[in-house]
Amino acid sequence: MTDPATSADVLDGFELVCQLDELEVGRPAAADVAGLTMAVVRTSETQVHAIDDICTHAHVSLSEGDLHGCELECWMHGSRFDLRTGKPSGPPATEPVGVYAVRILDGAIWIATMPTDPSVLPKEG
Repeated sequence: MTDPATSADVLDGFELVCQLDELEVGRPAAADVAGLTMAVVRTSETQVHAIDDICTHAHVSLSEGDLHGCELECWMHGSRFDLRTGKPSGPPATEPVGVYAVRILDGAIWIATMPTDPSVLPKEG
């Protein structure tokens, strides 16, 4: 029989961001995670996503945009980014944003400090 993973094991490479009840469902928020600004979005009572907060087309904050299903829309030109993959669903953006793993433990939101696909690192604006 194996021992259950400890919080330290499960959360290695993650940073505490906030409590789940601090995020409103459907309302994006900006968060600083390990020096990176991320758009954090609670899409349901138990689901939270984190992506780079800068639109790859307009270089503006995505957390100021609107949520459409599981896509976050840039407020400037309407590019939409899939919160699960980071890929834009159409022009004008053509490059994806980084996606970060999220873990919820004891009501706290922990976000990975590196993107799930390391080839998609945030680009400086």
